[in-house]
Amino acid sequence: MENSTENSFDNFEGKLLVSHLTSEARVAFYKKTYAHVAGGVLVFILFEWLLLQSDAIVNFALSMTQGMRWLLMLGGFMLVTTYAERMTMKTQDKTKQYLAYGLYVFAQAFIFVPMIYIAAFYMESGPEILNQAAIVTLALFTGITAVVFVTKRDFSFLKTGLTIAFFIALGLIIAGSLFGFSLGLWFSVAMCMLAGGSILYQTSNLIHKYSEEDYIPASLGLFASLMLLFWYVLQIFMSRD
Repeated sequence: MENSTENSFDNFEGKLLVSHLTSEARVAFYKKTYAHVAGGVLVFILFEWLLLQSDAIVNFALSMTQGMRWLLMLGGFMLVTTYAERMTMKTQDKTKQYLAYGLYVFAQAFIFVPMIYIAAFYMESGPEILNQAAIVTLALFTGITAVVFVTKRDFSFLKTGLTIAFFIALGLIIAGSLFGFSLGLWFSVAMCMLAGGSILYQTSNLIHKYSEEDYIPASLGLFASLMLLFWYVLQIFMSRD
């Protein structure tokens, strides 16, 4: 029989995993994590509003949506994402974790500027589209998250499939930018499904990967999946207008 004490610890410096905490401690961890996700959304909205107040920033962001410039912007965003994820995981300094999380939220706000600007100011039912996309995204996020907590399944097996799918999607995005073709509605639908899988995986990680003090990296992972879902839900709504 394996040692139960050893099984209670992951390789995160010997810290006790959430799955082995008391019910009260687990609930406290979940509350902290989702509060930080909600906080990230509120800060995202604030950053987005501030960025849209500047014509220079809007024009610059719009200029970065074509061809190689869009690839440069995506590359910069991916670098920020990698840095933020590593910083929140490799240090227990809460100040550094919050700074990394805030940097990531700002990067998300900036990359959303062109799409939200076009939706809000150039589409006939722009404000309605944004509201509808936000409501649908929140509903899907809540439903997918509930699946994990109700079934209590470990969805870590999705990691390999999600990684492969993300690289395929990235390849298609790069090809579309280089050769100037639209990926279309069905690509957005497929990416929504991919984002849903990512939410399943990240939610499962709350229980099976993180320790009690890892609520900031946990919230960053969930926030990233939520924003990916919002991006493609919004694209679907915009394609109907």
